Amino acid sequence: MILRQASPLGDTSSTTHWRIDALDVDAYLRRVGHRRPTAPDGATLRNLHRAHIAAIIFENLDVMLGRGVEVDLPRVQDKLVHAGRGGYCYEHNVLFGGVLQHLGYRVDRLLARTGDPAEQPRPRSHLVLRVDDGDQVWLADVGFGSGLLEPVPLVEDAPQRQGAWEYQLRRGTDGAWRLQERTIDTWTTLLTFTEEPQYPVDVEFANHNTATSPYSPFTQQCIVVHKDDTTVRRLIGRDYSKERPGAATRTRTLTDEEYGAVLNAEFGLALSPPEIQTLVATLAPPGVDRPTAPDLELRPPPGDNDA
Repeated sequence: MILRQASPLGDTSSTTHWRIDALDVDAYLRRVGHRRPTAPDGATLRNLHRAHIAAIIFENLDVMLGRGVEVDLPRVQDKLVHAGRGGYCYEHNVLFGGVLQHLGYRVDRLLARTGDPAEQPRPRSHLVLRVDDGDQVWLADVGFGSGLLEPVPLVEDAPQRQGAWEYQLRRGTDGAWRLQERTIDTWTTLLTFTEEPQYPVDVEFANHNTATSPYSPFTQQCIVVHKDDTTVRRLIGRDYSKERPGAATRTRTLTDEEYGAVLNAEFGLALSPPEIQTLVATLAPPGVDRPTAPDLELRPPPGDNDA
């Protein structure tokens, strides 16, 4: 098994596979606004997790721009750190996992299913991180868009509040973990995963499916999401919404002229005029239905319920 050495920089197979040697950690820390020291403990992990989510947006715009998505660490770093862009789960967690490993944490990359397979099986189309700081094992995930703000201990425990949101981890009868979020008077399963470590080739294959499949929401429309302690802001196609627990979701449909301004002002994505023009050309006309936020899952082709 790879990625189990206490000192990741001394683990040559891990460094080779995940390209940890390519990291510019100082540039990453500047990007997310986190200052050293960065001792590999629970406090640093929580602070980095929050800083990453606050600074780096969840978005699929390169897919809609026709560029595709690469998930090798050097290219992810160029995009998310040096170019100031966002990305989706594979990009976020490849970067974050590499940073944590460089700092001295033990990190396993895990592929998760969205939702609960007992209710509706979906492919393993989401990347999460199992992080060991030597005292505690954590679930970390900076790439869900509307998920965790902080890592949670990888144990069945009391629900944990993060800002206005509440989460818990539960094991199913199948032995898999469920990450659940409280929604009014019930718990909704966001993710289901096991602790089998993955290799870069597994992530590359899953990313290819997500970035190219006609059944993937990320090939159908622009998706931009950002969550903080009180609010989830979403730009799905041309519909911009704000969601707060216990309050009605406010949604408005953007005009072509408003689109670029909202990307910049609300999400900090300063794209060029030609890029904005290309994205606007992908938007459905007002009134045409596209998948809504709860449907932003990679779905299997008809007759194929697993990956």
